Amino acid sequence: MATTSFKDRNLLAVIGDEDTITGMLLAGIGNISQNQKRNFLVVDSKTPIPHIESIFEEFTERKDIAILLINQHIAEKIRPTVDKYERAFPALLEIPSKDHPYDPAKDSVLKRVQKLFGE
Repeated sequence: MATTSFKDRNLLAVIGDEDTITGMLLAGIGNISQNQKRNFLVVDSKTPIPHIESIFEEFTERKDIAILLINQHIAEKIRPTVDKYERAFPALLEIPSKDHPYDPAKDSVLKRVQKLFGE
């Protein structure tokens, strides 16, 4: 059985709205592998929720992704799937977007940390 070293995890992945993805791509995080797999998904009002869930699951299974960033308002659309995710790698971070501020009460990782420390 082949194991994946942490040094092989060298990509950020992003699931976000157009503004967030554009900013991330301009910052240089975009990658398209030889088999045409991208490390980003632009979500708009027409993106089906099952598609968002399947890309989330794909990104969390990939062995080349170290961190998965997702706009919090998009994470809310697939909240049960996001809340079930508990692995350390790729690390999951919910981020704000231009039109949707960050709400710590909705962040699944922060909720787990607060539960761990009894807050």
